[in-house]
Amino acid sequence: MIIYNVTINIHETAHDTWMQWTKNAYIPAMLATGKFDKARIIKVLIEEEMGGKTYSLQFETTNKERLDQFYKEDFDRFENEAKKLFGELMLTFKTELELISEH
Repeated sequence: MIIYNVTINIHETAHDTWMQWTKNAYIPAMLATGKFDKARIIKVLIEEEMGGKTYSLQFETTNKERLDQFYKEDFDRFENEAKKLFGELMLTFKTELELISEH
């Protein structure tokens, strides 16, 4: 399993709007691409010096090929929408993870 992880720090003034958009628009649209099978929102339990709240959005897919297809066909649309809606109130970085084992 491959996990596409997006870590986000969202400014307090945009938090509630961002959370509603994430739950009601962003995650459903990401799953609707057909490239991901499951998504989760995880709160990061640290306090950032810059303020805001930090979350990890994790999207599971079966293989790297599906993730590469997402990058080619869908990534720019999602990235541009988030930037348009939240701009500098949202800082992100992406990580690709591969599940090795579960115990």
